[in-house]
Amino acid sequence: MHTTGITANMPVVDLAASREFYSGFLGLSVAEMDLGWVVRLTSPDGRAVVQLVTRDATSPVDSALSAHVGGGVEEAYEDAQRRGFEIVHPLTTEPWGVRRFFVRDPGGNVVNVVSHAD
Repeated sequence: MHTTGITANMPVVDLAASREFYSGFLGLSVAEMDLGWVVRLTSPDGRAVVQLVTRDATSPVDSALSAHVGGGVEEAYEDAQRRGFEIVHPLTTEPWGVRRFFVRDPGGNVVNVVSHAD
């Protein structure tokens, strides 16, 4: 598996207020994605990225971060199973076009391992 990017998933209650904070105050002004329950904001140069998450749409738990793995999500899933890691959301193709699973790290954090169709 080759991780191509990591995105922090910030839990928020008020998506609009949080979006204003991260865009207005911190300057993450490019909304790359907005599904109503999750918004990905980036800096104009693309170097800073955060996802604001009210609750995950299909998983019973929310993730602390997303690990982007290109086309290697099946390989990552098999590797996580082989290593005995706790899978908290099975490998799934989601309606919004990603293939992903959630795994718990040794510290208890939940990681969204994701492959984007694009």
